[in-house]
Amino acid sequence: MADRQSSPTTKNPMLEILLALAVGIVIGLVFSASKLPLPAPPALAGVAGIVGIYFGGQIWPHLAKLFS
Repeated sequence: MADRQSSPTTKNPMLEILLALAVGIVIGLVFSASKLPLPAPPALAGVAGIVGIYFGGQIWPHLAKLFS
């Protein structure tokens, strides 16, 4: 399996978080200024979905090893 190539954001996870936050703020501003609904699910459901996706991605390699 190919390793992830190193990039500036993978070397500094805080930079990745700050960039994601900045992009999210810009998108929120653009949608609000355009009087469009925000492109996000309800707050708690959205957070739960993101956490579920993350844990699913973390669990999958372990399940693949278990069944191979």
